Amino acid sequence: MIEVLQGFPDQVAAYACSGHLTKADYKKILADVEDRYTRHKKLRSYTEVANDFNGLDPGALWEDAKLGFAHMFDWDRFAVVTDLEWISRTTKFMAMFMPMEGRVYPIAEAAKAREWISET
Repeated sequence: MIEVLQGFPDQVAAYACSGHLTKADYKKILADVEDRYTRHKKLRSYTEVANDFNGLDPGALWEDAKLGFAHMFDWDRFAVVTDLEWISRTTKFMAMFMPMEGRVYPIAEAAKAREWISET
């Protein structure tokens, strides 16, 4: 499941992920991201990944990849907040190949991550 998080600047696409993600989950997020692109040239991404997150369907993975490739240079920075080691390590590895600044924070530092992603 993906939930849109409130309380962020409009150029920050902020989400919380838990359980298992489906293609339908990503379709909602794609609509939210595309709507933000009508108002902003560059976006930022903030994602909280809960401890009960257990993966995503192949269709969801494809939607995520399409979004990433379509807007690869349209993101300013991203933050991932999680205590799941496999998500943390994978994100840090993938960040080396991305044309934006990315950081990973433990859940205990979510406030710090929110501050960093929202700063101007």
